[in-house]
Amino acid sequence: MTECPHIPEQIAELLVHVGRAARAQGVQADLTAAQWACLRFFARANASTRTPSAFAGFQATTRGTASQIIKSLEARGLIAGHRSPEDGRSFRFDLTDAGNALVSQDPLGDLTSLLGELDDPTRAAFLGTLSQICSALAQRKQTRAFGTCLDCSHFTPSGTCGFCACMAQPLDAGDINKLCGKYRRTPLQGQNHDTA
Repeated sequence: MTECPHIPEQIAELLVHVGRAARAQGVQADLTAAQWACLRFFARANASTRTPSAFAGFQATTRGTASQIIKSLEARGLIAGHRSPEDGRSFRFDLTDAGNALVSQDPLGDLTSLLGELDDPTRAAFLGTLSQICSALAQRKQTRAFGTCLDCSHFTPSGTCGFCACMAQPLDAGDINKLCGKYRRTPLQGQNHDTA
């Protein structure tokens, strides 16, 4: 069987379509797609990554646009800003009780449920492939890559916990699956480290 030369385009179109279709249903709380992305980001990111600049990088938008989205969620009482205890200058954002309650109604719930129905090897392969594509795309576009500890070159596991060499601090089990803006994908054999 000869492979169709248009398969990469079909995959790219389907990825975009799945993203749009997943957001199309259940427009709970009358949030825009960008507001949902922001709420989701702050729910999933680790403490050092819950900043306006990290959200701007994740959303591939300007800091000004990211700030407007953040302000709209603050005004609705869904997130709250706090000065960083580390440097006292930057702001970190956390979901409020109302924000946490709303995340449980995320329109991506149907997609999440369908992905949860995949068998473990299929789901792991799919996650690995998407993670590799995201990191390579970030490198190509010279933007920040995002990911979690388990496939990050800064991470050293230790039982159910671990250590982040980039932040020079231990991580508890709850931190390991959070999004991180200091992420650097562990290279596959024969490949160099991502520089994004």
